[in-house]
Amino acid sequence: MDDIFISQAFAALAQDTRLKVFQVLIEYGRTGLAAGEISRRLNIPHNTLSFHLSHLKQAGLVSCKRQGRLVIYAANTEIIQGLIDFLQLNCCIHEDGIKSGCAAPASAAKI
Repeated sequence: MDDIFISQAFAALAQDTRLKVFQVLIEYGRTGLAAGEISRRLNIPHNTLSFHLSHLKQAGLVSCKRQGRLVIYAANTEIIQGLIDFLQLNCCIHEDGIKSGCAAPASAAKI
């Protein structure tokens, strides 16, 4: 992952509607969820959702596939893991020369 790709991915998530859509898709992982169901769950009009899904797809955070008449969107878990790895790359590197802080369990609190 290069810096431009990483910046674009974070920029796509820096909008509250896209972040909410992404959070829903993360729940379903690679299985994904139909666009209509995302729209219903988040009470977002279809055309607005389509706009935001397009941004997430361009950033590589989600993928889509057709299943009959449905369009299923899924979180791109490999990209997500790559972003997490990027954020933790130098985590705690100056803390006694080990990355001890990175081994601590993540907070269960929601953002």
